[in-house]
Amino acid sequence: MAPLPVVAIPPARIDPGVLARRLVAIQPSWPSQHVNCRRVKCVALTFDDGPGDYTDHLLDLLKARHVRATFFVVGQMVAADKKHLVRRIFRDGHELGNHSWSHPQLTAVPDGVLRRQLRFTQRLVRQLTGVRMQIMRPPYGSTDSRVADEARRDGLAQILWSVDTLDWQDHVPAIVARRATTARSGAIVLMHDIHRTTVEAVPKILDTFTKKGFTFVTVSELFNHPLVPGRRYSGR
Repeated sequence: MAPLPVVAIPPARIDPGVLARRLVAIQPSWPSQHVNCRRVKCVALTFDDGPGDYTDHLLDLLKARHVRATFFVVGQMVAADKKHLVRRIFRDGHELGNHSWSHPQLTAVPDGVLRRQLRFTQRLVRQLTGVRMQIMRPPYGSTDSRVADEARRDGLAQILWSVDTLDWQDHVPAIVARRATTARSGAIVLMHDIHRTTVEAVPKILDTFTKKGFTFVTVSELFNHPLVPGRRYSGR
């Protein structure tokens, strides 16, 4: 397999920790929630493969309803995004997760490529936001002991899912919404913010879950305890 392309990531001009504090400071209304998902009905909405052309609108929809979600970003998409939407994702109170640099099947790449796939994305997101991501999602959900070992070395818990909307296959908002809202309490719902039809399904998804009495949480909030690096999680 050909090596990853060399990508020049400009050096950070400010300490990532300082940057994180400044980003939070300019969002004084950033919601703080402490939810016990053992006592209330919770669902974690997750979006993969972005940021993309529809991520900005999705963030508008979530912000209007004060909903938190989790975004598993692809390094190449972050690097190509001139709007730096990854910063907005963080500022709006969502959780960021590592979804590799270029979305390969991690179980099929050599050790060195696997290492760079995760670390390049970790480094870029930290430089842009000050955040050291603590969760990752292996592309296609493809993982093994070698992927787990690398995730552990990078301090990343592996997050899979319990509800797959198959939104990459059926580009029909009503179908995506119907599949998403079959989720039970403690579920992690898989979607992709690179699809316009998925973003169009989001208002219906939010309305339905709200009527059912669900609270929207990030993946880390769903478990309400530190996640173990390298371990797989697919729901509470």
